[in-house]
Amino acid sequence: MILSARPSGPLRVLLVVAHPRSDGYAHAVAGAATTGLLAAGHTVETIDLYAESFRPAMTLEERRGYDTGDCLLDDTSRAHAELVRWCDTVVFVYPTWWSGLPAILKGWLERILVVGVAFRFDERTGKVRPGLPRMRHIVGISTYGSPKSYVKAINDNGRRIIHRALWMSCSLRTRRTWLGLYSIDTASAADRADFLHTVEWRMRHLDHRPLGRPRRPRRSRRPRAGLS
Repeated sequence: MILSARPSGPLRVLLVVAHPRSDGYAHAVAGAATTGLLAAGHTVETIDLYAESFRPAMTLEERRGYDTGDCLLDDTSRAHAELVRWCDTVVFVYPTWWSGLPAILKGWLERILVVGVAFRFDERTGKVRPGLPRMRHIVGISTYGSPKSYVKAINDNGRRIIHRALWMSCSLRTRRTWLGLYSIDTASAADRADFLHTVEWRMRHLDHRPLGRPRRPRRSRRPRAGLS
């Protein structure tokens, strides 16, 4: 059953980019994503982790903040956390290195998506509860040096973190989109251009996808031989 096939208003998008080369392909991908999102009328805020010289390592004081409920101890982390609370869509653009997330992006997840932002502890049971139930979309866009078959065989750790672990802090209705360019080292100029076009198109139409797929009609059972 299709719940909705129409857009439900402009999105508030947080775009997180993790690549040190500002003139590299990853930033071209981020640019294509931004172009598509803006063309659709969405609002986009960008965090360029390398340009901001983001510190990925969690300090002892920040870790102790889990006991006090305050892990955001500097202006940068507080500003980033406010953007996470503000957005209803988050888009990650990064290269897959060593079969996972770049360290700077992994550190961002650890330092920003903390208790009080991405999740909370139930006071009665102590269980973890989602902190981002209003998130409408989670989007991951990555480039890979390896072919898709290899990435699939090793379970794509970066994708699992973003599409599974982060999703657990959101809602069951939060949509997930993944776009990957595989074997980028041997990809032709045409392959790279096609991927940029795909990214722009998918971001332009991000909020036009149905929430659910139509169910196939159930097949009627055939009567067994010899039975009336």
